[in-house]
Amino acid sequence: MREISHFIRGAAVAGRSGRFGDVFDPNTGEVQARVALATSEELDAAVRSAAQAQPAWAATNLQRRARVMFEFKRLVEANMAGLAEMLSSEHGKVIADSRGDIQRGLEVIEFACGIPHALKGEYTEGAGPGIDVYSMRQPLGVVAGITPSTFPP
Repeated sequence: MREISHFIRGAAVAGRSGRFGDVFDPNTGEVQARVALATSEELDAAVRSAAQAQPAWAATNLQRRARVMFEFKRLVEANMAGLAEMLSSEHGKVIADSRGDIQRGLEVIEFACGIPHALKGEYTEGAGPGIDVYSMRQPLGVVAGITPSTFPP
């Protein structure tokens, strides 16, 4: 059975908790894989790794960051069929819907490819008597999100 591990420091890491969650194929109801549930130490290691990587990423020239996103876009496009199959098997969608979801994801990646322009900041001279105003956009650090699934409704 396929086992889904953690991804820490750029590598797959097997879970050590001994606990797993089943991944069901909504089309058949069968368990198709299992995902390792993390220990608090594994979660802390992932957060520490991201926090350690953040300063170097923040110091990376915006054009180089954009090139990483362009490469990510290329990889998603090159692997669209396999990604659509995976999405279909894990979410019960038909392949055409899965391809549409991936296409919408590509649109987000394309927006991120324009990050050098989006992160310019602003400067306003003479916002008030003797007052100039400026804004700078800077990476803040590690964030996480837990997002709800909207499919199936």
